[in-house]
Amino acid sequence: MSKGPQVGEPAPDFTLPSTEGAFTLSESLEKGPVLLVFYPGDDTPVCTRQLCNYRDNLDVFGHLGIQVIAINPQSESSHERFAEKHALPFPLVSDPGAAICKDYGAANFLGMAKRALVLVDREGNVAWRRTDLPIFHQSADDIRKAVEGLER
Repeated sequence: MSKGPQVGEPAPDFTLPSTEGAFTLSESLEKGPVLLVFYPGDDTPVCTRQLCNYRDNLDVFGHLGIQVIAINPQSESSHERFAEKHALPFPLVSDPGAAICKDYGAANFLGMAKRALVLVDREGNVAWRRTDLPIFHQSADDIRKAVEGLER
């Protein structure tokens, strides 16, 4: 399995369907840094806690000028149900076949998404990344503490 781009390396660009229409990384970077949130599954206990924490603390990301984008290989319809059920205010990107998850080193040997965070700066380079065990996740405050001093 690929480790994906490391800090300081270019982040692979991509265009994929999302709950808010087609999502293209390079276009979003024109608005500011993007936090790619790779997560294992819609409506699973840990993923739901993680993404609801980001929803409830969206101002933390806004203060840092960071856009939140969640991504995994599940279908658009699964993402739409999950986003609607939990009022998630950021795009959930569908990566059928897990190609982008693999490109970013965020896919396990079964092709499912690992729990990983990748912050891509305005120039399209990885500014910070973290991979967690499936049962753990970083809160919005954990992320704030980790990236506050980084140039984005």
